[in-house]
Amino acid sequence: MNLPSGGDSGPGRGEAERVELVVRPEQLTRRVELLARQPIWARDFDNLSYEWRRLFSELFGTFLLVLAGAGGAVLDARTQGGIGRAAAVTAPGLTVLAVILFMGAVSGAHLNPVVSLAFALRRDFEWRRVPGYVLAQLAGATLACLVLRATFGTAGQVGATVPGPGFGATQAVVVEGLLTLGLVSVILGTASTAQNIGSLSGFGVGAYIVLAGLWASPVSGASMNPARSFGPDIIGGDVGGLWIYLLGPAAGTLLAVAAAYILRGPGGGTAASKSARGTLTTFTAKKP
Repeated sequence: MNLPSGGDSGPGRGEAERVELVVRPEQLTRRVELLARQPIWARDFDNLSYEWRRLFSELFGTFLLVLAGAGGAVLDARTQGGIGRAAAVTAPGLTVLAVILFMGAVSGAHLNPVVSLAFALRRDFEWRRVPGYVLAQLAGATLACLVLRATFGTAGQVGATVPGPGFGATQAVVVEGLLTLGLVSVILGTASTAQNIGSLSGFGVGAYIVLAGLWASPVSGASMNPARSFGPDIIGGDVGGLWIYLLGPAAGTLLAVAAAYILRGPGGGTAASKSARGTLTTFTAKKP
């Protein structure tokens, strides 16, 4: 199997003009067999009659993510530090990894409004699907926080992300923007042809979330996800600081999309579109 030796695109070439990977016939047959085992809604992403399954996938996945992310903060408050910061920032990263592995083929496992936005800006995801995905993600986050509040009360502000002691709103916005720049860059990068590693991209994304939380959570909570911050604020009844976690990630996403254009040219290619949809097998048959 010959892998591309350089970047994603040559001069004047966009994502749609990638160098194809060469696979042996037996490898292609095996991949076709694996794809055939997927349910029809995972194989036929253009069929909108199955959209409700994809939206449920986004709602369920985001529910699990926020349950782990906000739940860590809630239980840390209830146990007076029994969880610890390292565990609290590791839990959401591992949750994202698990969700991508077990459910990514259904919807692409965006789990984050800025991820859906980034894929759409790169022309790897249809704009018509963005509102539904975002609403499903916000609903999943809100439902998770409803469960947390019903179970543990308002401990830890229901897991709200807020600037840490000694840090201001401006600093939190800057950090959220920088963290989101890195997160979206990792997601877009692992979705491109040269770096595409299939479902293993979940390890890269999960690892980045943990790394970002380890060094930056004292400043802003390391949200990087408007849905993650939306749920606790809505259920907790305090949306005064929500703008921080909308503005910062939005700015970081625009910077990441601009960086992706510099690194790989325009989007809209087959490999990244498949990753945005959850189809992670991107090999193309070609005679060596």
